[in-house]
Amino acid sequence: MLILLAGIFIFHITTIILLLITTIDNAWWVTGTLSTDVWGRWVMVNGVWNYTDIPSSNLQDYLHAVQASTVLACVFSILGLFVFVAQLFTLVKGERFTFSGVFQLIACLCIMIAASIYADLFHKDENNGSYGHCFTIAWISFVFCFISSVIYFVLRKKSD
Repeated sequence: MLILLAGIFIFHITTIILLLITTIDNAWWVTGTLSTDVWGRWVMVNGVWNYTDIPSSNLQDYLHAVQASTVLACVFSILGLFVFVAQLFTLVKGERFTFSGVFQLIACLCIMIAASIYADLFHKDENNGSYGHCFTIAWISFVFCFISSVIYFVLRKKSD
């Protein structure tokens, strides 16, 4: 059981790292001279990447929703890890991993909302670019959070 718990802990840490990369890194939409994330835009001028603000548009509220959702996904996943460790020592068997599973499920929903809004509303009419690695990692994080929450709910029922 100790090896299983260590594996779950490492899987949870991996999920948190992926969520942080998704939130912080600058490659949600990329072209040859442009890289956009949820916080700003990087433009290549004379071989040097320069940070600029995302131009104001009618989609600004949606961008704030994407930003908030990615940050909330990170927060809930980190809280889920702390709760996981705390529950190992405080709760009785059969009740241990419920809160961790709930936090991971909420993180899963938050990152899904962020990636879905971004995919639906941003860069729809642009033909000269593609979704970057952060967008892909966001969907991988969604899957990892979901798997993690399912593992926590299944482990809740285990008794040794």
